[in-house]
Amino acid sequence: MTTIYDVARRSGVSPATVSRVLSGRRNVDPQLSEKVRAAVAELGYRPNGVARNLRKSSTNLWAVVISDIENPFFTSLVRGLEDVAQTEGYHVVLCNSDEDPAKEAAYASAVLTDQMAGVVISPTSTAEGVQQLAEAKIPLVLIDRRVDGVEADTVLVDNEHGAHEGVKHLIDGGYQRIACITGPRKVSTAMDRLAGYRSALRAGGIRYNKDLVRHADFREAGGYAAMESLLELAEPPEALFVTNNLMTVGALECLAKKGLRAPADIAVVGFDDIPWADLVVPSLTTVAQPTYELGRTAGLLLKDRTASPGRPPSTVTLRTELHIRATSAPRTKKR
Repeated sequence: MTTIYDVARRSGVSPATVSRVLSGRRNVDPQLSEKVRAAVAELGYRPNGVARNLRKSSTNLWAVVISDIENPFFTSLVRGLEDVAQTEGYHVVLCNSDEDPAKEAAYASAVLTDQMAGVVISPTSTAEGVQQLAEAKIPLVLIDRRVDGVEADTVLVDNEHGAHEGVKHLIDGGYQRIACITGPRKVSTAMDRLAGYRSALRAGGIRYNKDLVRHADFREAGGYAAMESLLELAEPPEALFVTNNLMTVGALECLAKKGLRAPADIAVVGFDDIPWADLVVPSLTTVAQPTYELGRTAGLLLKDRTASPGRPPSTVTLRTELHIRATSAPRTKKR
């Protein structure tokens, strides 16, 4: 394995000079720098990252721990984070907790063991890993979800407002018996979106009916089961608001298997845009989140936290946008 001493001998300079050139310092004669870089290229030298990290007590790695790698919501989010990381000289390591607190805690331990420079995390319901990271004082940004009792930089969207707008749209279309499929009770996004659903009903003069609400797991299977349960009611809903994209897919699959269509049999609004939302027939009405900007903002907060570890934590809340399409067309007949 080529060492810094081999580079020094080949270029005719001291190991200290080689180190200064490779670290980007400008107080080296340009001709010497050229010799060092030529020797590095000729010998195929790569710096020893392990040794460098031991000296620095951290790596140039950011971990991003997401709750479900199969959810397309996270694709653009991670891209936004990675674009910031690349600009700032960091590399991103992707970790999938799979909504499993034990996996989240294991990834948190790995982050600390490998001395990563910072973490962006979408917490699970118990947030075990977040607690570990917060106690270790590692630069940390929470994304998509809050954690009670943890003071950390956080990036959210206005979930309650977005849900309110989606349900209001259904009410304005003439629907009264509107169901809601939301996520686990311990997850802040699920409860915020449920609160938006309830506030829209209240503003529209519609009484809240807990029999029209289902808590699921933010997965397709959960959305399917919740939709099936709602259809078994003596008086099924006229319209449906679903609080994430995968559960919306599951609900639509259930409707298709039952021979039902939106909006003819039940109007549908989902939370989270889906890449094919305007390509399917009928096209799907969604409350869209600025996913790329969520990731980008998290990256900027992590950069600032690394530079100023003592500053007070901040929360950035981004706006959603209602994309009205065919599945929420106004009611045209008595149901």
